[in-house]
Amino acid sequence: MSERSLSEMAMGGAAASRSAAFLEGLNAPQREAVETLDGPVLMLAGAGTGKTKALTARIAQLIATGTARPNEILAVTFTNKAAREMKYRIGALLGDAVEGMPWLGTFHAIGVRFLRRHAELVGLKPSFTILDTDDQLRLMKQLIQAWNMDEKRWPARQLASLIDNWKNRAWRPEQVPGSEAGAFNNRGTELYAAYQERLRTLNACDFGDLLLHVVTILQTHPDVLAQYQRWLKYIMVDEYQDTNVAQYLLLRLLAQSHKNICCVGDDDQSIYGWRGAEVGNILRFERDFPGAKVIRLEQNYRSTPHILAAASGVIKGNENRLGKTLWTEETEGEKLRLIGHWDGEDEARWVGEEIEALERGTRGMDPVSPDGMAILVRASHQMRAFEDRFLTIGLPYRVVGGPRFYERLEIRDAMAYFRLAVSPTDDLAFERVVNTPKRGIGDKARQTIQRVSREAEVPLLMGAALVLRDGLLGGKAAANLREFIENMARWHDMVRSPVVPGQDDALVIDDEAPSAGVSHVRLAEMMLDESGYTAMWQNEKTPEAEGRLENLKELIKALEEFDSLQGFLEHVALIMDNESEETQEKVTIMTLHAAKGLEFPVVFLPGWEDGLFPSQRSMDENGLKGLEEERRLAYVGITRAEQLCLISFAANRRVFGQWQSQLPSRFIDELPRDHVEVLVPPGLHGGAFGAAGRHSGTATPDPDSLEGRATRADVYNAPGWKRLQSRAKAAPAAPKAVRGAAAEVHFAPGERVFHQKFGTGTVMAVDGDKLAVAFDRAGEKHIVARFVLPADGMDDVPF
Repeated sequence: MSERSLSEMAMGGAAASRSAAFLEGLNAPQREAVETLDGPVLMLAGAGTGKTKALTARIAQLIATGTARPNEILAVTFTNKAAREMKYRIGALLGDAVEGMPWLGTFHAIGVRFLRRHAELVGLKPSFTILDTDDQLRLMKQLIQAWNMDEKRWPARQLASLIDNWKNRAWRPEQVPGSEAGAFNNRGTELYAAYQERLRTLNACDFGDLLLHVVTILQTHPDVLAQYQRWLKYIMVDEYQDTNVAQYLLLRLLAQSHKNICCVGDDDQSIYGWRGAEVGNILRFERDFPGAKVIRLEQNYRSTPHILAAASGVIKGNENRLGKTLWTEETEGEKLRLIGHWDGEDEARWVGEEIEALERGTRGMDPVSPDGMAILVRASHQMRAFEDRFLTIGLPYRVVGGPRFYERLEIRDAMAYFRLAVSPTDDLAFERVVNTPKRGIGDKARQTIQRVSREAEVPLLMGAALVLRDGLLGGKAAANLREFIENMARWHDMVRSPVVPGQDDALVIDDEAPSAGVSHVRLAEMMLDESGYTAMWQNEKTPEAEGRLENLKELIKALEEFDSLQGFLEHVALIMDNESEETQEKVTIMTLHAAKGLEFPVVFLPGWEDGLFPSQRSMDENGLKGLEEERRLAYVGITRAEQLCLISFAANRRVFGQWQSQLPSRFIDELPRDHVEVLVPPGLHGGAFGAAGRHSGTATPDPDSLEGRATRADVYNAPGWKRLQSRAKAAPAAPKAVRGAAAEVHFAPGERVFHQKFGTGTVMAVDGDKLAVAFDRAGEKHIVARFVLPADGMDDVPF
């Protein structure tokens, strides 16, 4: 035997040995996925089933066995962090650092590498620049101005969001379908074409182009496509359920020849539809690649049996899924804990108490570090109640995926308006809001105001008035500045003439006295509305703007807990100064979307109420598709928990100063009762638990069911109820002349009433202005009398 043959045998033996070493730690389905190297493979990997381990082992197997060289493997991830971790793990498995894997990275990183080589095929030079968001918006704003369009009505951010959506769907300007062509005042596609032409002139592209241009080249240049199909013999994709259309087309084009593509994902965790992800990409994998092998990774290494059973119980409500059942070798663990509260403040108080108890180890578990606990909310505005509570009791916390509530841009802007109204000498607040929203008061105008203020030794607000008096500013900017100063003076007068504590704002109807006392809550709303700040975000028409508006509503809600603007500002200043050391252990607060891929020993899931979770907006905009994505989000939330998952909801939320009754989330109905422990049965809703109770229309559930157990508690012992009673007693009676008609109606047990949300029902008990009503379809509710009307003629109203 030749020396060469001996060497090759030795190398083969070494490769086989390395291969056997990393195969030993895999379960049977993982091993099957690693060893099935040729042909299309879908690795359907549930939460916590070790999919990253299997994926990296598969790449290592390709290299170790000599099936492919590192530069012949395309491995795509969604984040740079995931790419670095994958490269590190592969190196650890092979016993050496991985070199020569140029095609391992994010979609955008790979797109840049490809585009540098072939830029001229889409009219660019290899030295093209990549625009950041600010440059992109500036360019779009120039185009909108050049086309003489109203920038306020048609903002650049809205156009950017529209074009980004089209690029995610791999539509070039000429490919946008007619159903979409009417967007942006019927000029969306023309502006899109003009924007692309301008980018070519600048030798630039945006992030959407990094994929769109690559897809365009591969579709229109068969020789280039064939070359890359020969070069990239094996394709592996992580988080395949999160791919958009452009990413899907890129992968399919490259794999259509050799079909050696392995996609790893979980259709039950596809939660990014709002940013272009298409769950259909993973659902139709077997149609796209006939003969594909589907390997299900179902053994979970993260959570307890109760947590997995609860998650499976919820997600099985989705029709459009490939289907799998998670299981674990663990046999013990805590059931999910479920509790209802009177309102959001009670919910935040309870979460704080549970965290402290879990930290002490007094909840039937070993002590849990604050670092091991997370609060996962559906919407960022929910964070405020928890942040306020934790700051009050001195519980350290961190907000992941964004700033803390009072550090958010829109909150700081709003607080600056409040500060300036309370204290006109607050120069920092003046500088922040004098041109927010835009009033044409640019750098030069502000420098003039600062100069005049220094010379006269007066605050900036007074300096601005002097600038106007002396005619140092003209045109539209002067008119806008004058309006700003006059508004500030009027709001300052209102701060000094507050409404009598407890008086209802709606009772103040003296239009002739603009400085007459109004409550600090109403004044805050007026400032944000009359300054144009609220309208500024309403005109943005972007998902981020929606969140900012929700946060502003939550800020107004926070003011209700204080007697004055001054008191509120002092409270925020004090709590924000109470910063903890970074080395200190902290509870994590984050959104459900941001939590994907993470895990914690203990997870709190608050706000499980219909309309909040599932999101009413998501259901209204996307129907069944939106509801199913919301249900996948619930599945993601539950499966973040390793040892304990606690779900809570509130029966009432205070919105714009008025109580609104809430229904528990429909997802609570879907939790399997054998895996749920009702901590303190809330007693707030007939039909709160159990699908039969919710949908049957009966007001008397089975006393042995979860629903029956939940309705037996004494809601009147809730702190929120007592707080509401004390406020009602403290409030002075409203003058009869300005009371609404509904306020004069008195109800008695047995009377029929109508509620806009719950329909018709019968009054069961009366406590002051609080009614216990058995609604025909929604069960028993406890509501304020002014929210119902006599049901005369209402019984036949469809509901």
